[in-house]
Amino acid sequence: MVSAHLMNGNLDNSFSGLMVSGDCEGGQAQNGGTNTTLLGWKDLPMELLLRIISVAGDDRMVIVASGVCTGWRDALGWGVGSLSFSWCQDHMNELVMSLAHKFTKLQVLSLRQIKPQLEDSAVEAVANNCHDLRELDLSRSFRLSDRSLYALAHGCLHLTRLNISGCSNFSDTALIYLTSQCRNLKCLNLCGCVRAVSDRALQAIARNCGQLQSLNLGWCDTVTDRGVTCLASGCPELRAVDLCGCVLITDESVVALANGCTHLRSLGLYYCQNITDRAMYSLAANSRIRSKGMSWDTTGSRRSRDDKDGLANLNISQCTALTPPAVQAVCDSFPALHTCPERHSLIISGCLSLTAVHCACALHPHRAGRAMLSNHAY
Repeated sequence: MVSAHLMNGNLDNSFSGLMVSGDCEGGQAQNGGTNTTLLGWKDLPMELLLRIISVAGDDRMVIVASGVCTGWRDALGWGVGSLSFSWCQDHMNELVMSLAHKFTKLQVLSLRQIKPQLEDSAVEAVANNCHDLRELDLSRSFRLSDRSLYALAHGCLHLTRLNISGCSNFSDTALIYLTSQCRNLKCLNLCGCVRAVSDRALQAIARNCGQLQSLNLGWCDTVTDRGVTCLASGCPELRAVDLCGCVLITDESVVALANGCTHLRSLGLYYCQNITDRAMYSLAANSRIRSKGMSWDTTGSRRSRDDKDGLANLNISQCTALTPPAVQAVCDSFPALHTCPERHSLIISGCLSLTAVHCACALHPHRAGRAMLSNHAY
């Protein structure tokens, strides 16, 4: 590693010296004050190189820079923790295979594609070289097979976030094996993984991934209450669950989530037409039960509920069996659920019978105004 005297302000001196190197014979420049001789771009101190790359903010520049010389390759391999290939519209597979060994310290990698390019060979290269990987996006990788999941299970044991949405060729056997090895998963996007997501796979996730906080099962239409109830008991830390298009689930799934996942903040039930008022009343009832168990602050006063408690997003579009009183009960129980345009977080489109449901902003317009100001503050 480069000595500490080249860091901070001295990096600017090094860069200034490099800028005038063209006027020096042989391309050499003496850096005043540091006695550092810069022979050219390839002799940039590691910290300065990483600063330039970070300011540029272009992953394509990182990749090009890694090919300049061995020193730059080693510096970038050591210092680059996040990389995206999503800009690559052609030859992504070959590019990833050729570069995986250069970026062994990657913790975040996005391989999201506009059109299918990635093959198992590239994912295997990543798994064989990037053992510190924490976050991986393989969404829309239609060409991948179970080989990729088995490779990740062997080489990337520290994964906490995995997005394989749209990867329709994976089987539930491979997904089960992955979760048995990658037990630190906190966010898992399985939307559209119709072959991989079965009740058997959900049971394995519940058994192996107790830290899971976000799970997307959108349009996995073979999921039943059996799988979801297992998740609710095995993954109590769940904050966000998307069951949109899981047409076989019933109230049992929502009741189980309401009882077992006390930190639930977002629930997607779009087009789950077997959901009835019982599910809504269960959500509302659990809100009231938890409010009775509120903690006490240092002054001895009970902490009041606010928008940070309970559901903040609920999608019940096309849940045509629901009635206004049940949905109103949910809305009244969770202050963060809104039907007003400023904070549209209770989504009821396609349910004409629910147009009378309203949030507190309808009764207290100043609340909506505060919400709008809060949104602009960020």
